[in-house]
Amino acid sequence: MLSDDVWCELRGQGTPKVFRERGVMLRQGSPGTYLLALTAGLAKVVHREPGGAVTWLAFRGPGDLLGEVSVFNGTARTAEVVALTPCTAVVLEATRFVRFVEERGLVIHLMREALGRLRESDAHRAELLTAPLLVRLARTLLRLAELTAPGTGAGTVRLTGLSQEEIAQAIGVTRNAVADGLRQLRADGAVETARRVVVIKDTRRLRRFAAMD
Repeated sequence: MLSDDVWCELRGQGTPKVFRERGVMLRQGSPGTYLLALTAGLAKVVHREPGGAVTWLAFRGPGDLLGEVSVFNGTARTAEVVALTPCTAVVLEATRFVRFVEERGLVIHLMREALGRLRESDAHRAELLTAPLLVRLARTLLRLAELTAPGTGAGTVRLTGLSQEEIAQAIGVTRNAVADGLRQLRADGAVETARRVVVIKDTRRLRRFAAMD
């Protein structure tokens, strides 16, 4: 994530835009003529196969750049970004963004960010292969909490806009398995749930599930 000063300056380079819940923010296959700096809300990144299958890739929150890879590569977008909640982002024209990055000497920083995302993806794939359901579920909810409310610690965090199907895609299980996992977390007092809402009631309890082998 960019420093507060650089992020604030970057936001001044573009135009704010509001995206409705479930709206497509960036469309797969479109040219990388611009990118987005997400300033509020929660989004998901997915890849759509020709046959219609959808692969979950990542969740993104405030402070994240969206679509920068296609801008740097000059290629069509390989993924779609969808707003899970109402989102606000700054639309940054590609040429202006690249000039800003070069003038501020941010190339190395953005490369490190990209490498960090690759490590995150590798760790997630390892979790899918080795970690039990409750561990994957708890870790995913904690990551979402950090995206939604950074530095909350042990406080209550309300996650909205997520369906159980989307959580299932993120952790590589069925919707029924997610429902069962959430039921266990509710029984323990770690979370409460409603339609497309997960309230993390006790972060410390949830961390204990995340740490289980």
